[in-house]
Amino acid sequence: MEKKRAYISVYDRTGLAEFCRYLVEYGYELVASELTYGALAEAGIPAREERRFSAFSEAATGERAALVVVNLYPFKEDMEQGLSFEEAAPHIDADGVAILTAAAKNFLSTVAVCDPDDYDRLLCDLAAGAIPEDERKYFMYKAFGYAASYNALVSQYLSRQVKSSYPEMFTATFEKSQEMRYGENPHQRAAVYREPLLKEGSLARAKQLAGPALTYNSVGDANAALELVKEFEEPAVVSCKHRTVSSAASGDDLYEALLRARENDPLGLKGAIVAFNGVVDARVAAELKNYGAEVALAVGFTPEAMAELRFSENLVLLEMPGIRSKVQFSTLDLTKIYGGLLVQTYDTALCGELECVTERRPTDAEVRALIFNFKVAKHALSSAVVIGSDGATYGVGTGQVGRRLAFAAARAIAGEKTRGAVLASEASLPDAAFAEECHKAGITAVVCSEEPDKATLDALNGYRIAALVSSERHFKN
Repeated sequence: MEKKRAYISVYDRTGLAEFCRYLVEYGYELVASELTYGALAEAGIPAREERRFSAFSEAATGERAALVVVNLYPFKEDMEQGLSFEEAAPHIDADGVAILTAAAKNFLSTVAVCDPDDYDRLLCDLAAGAIPEDERKYFMYKAFGYAASYNALVSQYLSRQVKSSYPEMFTATFEKSQEMRYGENPHQRAAVYREPLLKEGSLARAKQLAGPALTYNSVGDANAALELVKEFEEPAVVSCKHRTVSSAASGDDLYEALLRARENDPLGLKGAIVAFNGVVDARVAAELKNYGAEVALAVGFTPEAMAELRFSENLVLLEMPGIRSKVQFSTLDLTKIYGGLLVQTYDTALCGELECVTERRPTDAEVRALIFNFKVAKHALSSAVVIGSDGATYGVGTGQVGRRLAFAAARAIAGEKTRGAVLASEASLPDAAFAEECHKAGITAVVCSEEPDKATLDALNGYRIAALVSSERHFKN
């Protein structure tokens, strides 16, 4: 009877020596590629060296071997290091992919193992005396998924080389970051995945320091807060609920920004996700812990801040040193639809060119206030109207079917603070009646995209409301 053989060629040698010792005990003859053979020889594990690709290929077809253990050269490392195409291309592990997928295809006679985390699982099967068909299918699934992910990474790299942003066949790969307790609702399952090459600026790479397990909804809300807080260079605090901006504020420091954000949040930050674009210290922490927020996301937390917050039973603390990192040029905005995918570049613009279209020009303070609140309008769901001042929102009207309803919501939230405030709209002003309503509310200046019609401009001029028009529009679903 022919001796059982295990063909082994691995770059990641995690747990390899112990795994192979057990294989030898279970009667396997080990046949290894050159580098893997060297590692086994150093560990004192008997093996035969095989340098010919044809031998491994023959094994993968199931003619001679019961086991093929292969993991691939980490081409991702070359991509992260920014190697040139000429340097990186020879490292593409085409042989390994071919061997692995051929072995997986012949799952009934050959087991393909690609993940060191599965070594114990396979050894348990061997100890039981047989590898059941459903287990073979599991290893087959892992091998094809691993190979597909590897090829997708290579494809992503090559798409940059040939500057092909929207290929006919779109391939992308993501790594699982963590599983959620449930999805939007308890009967739905969910997980968070991250882009392999994106190291900074992604919530999928935030480190949880304290608090209960994250939910699907809290991750979505935290991401909404994160994307807005990135817009500010000065110390800033953003609160979100249900992926909707509820307040935003800046200040001389995070403490001042936090006080302003809470003051102008309709619920005083209760149940909110709060994002800070700096390090939370003890003073900020002592204030925050009394608000009933659900998540605090920051560059970091000082030891004194952790002492204040770590025992807050329902408060999740997320550390993200790269919180200020901007969107990378190679990252695309993906939205899944049933049976398809919407793909676009990220909205990294802000105001573009600002043109004053009224007789009265806004003051310097009004310009600062308009730009601040236009940043918020950019990240609020359309139709969006934001009322506020320099460094603080007073009312955010968002997710409405029209700007009049959005204005009514923002005005109701802001209350008497509309007097002397400014208004930012992510699109145009509807008509002259809207300008009249702004006047009645005490709005002194507006910013919008698209120049208002003549009747609306005449109304704005009549009420001495200054108006800036942005060359960039920010519609957001």
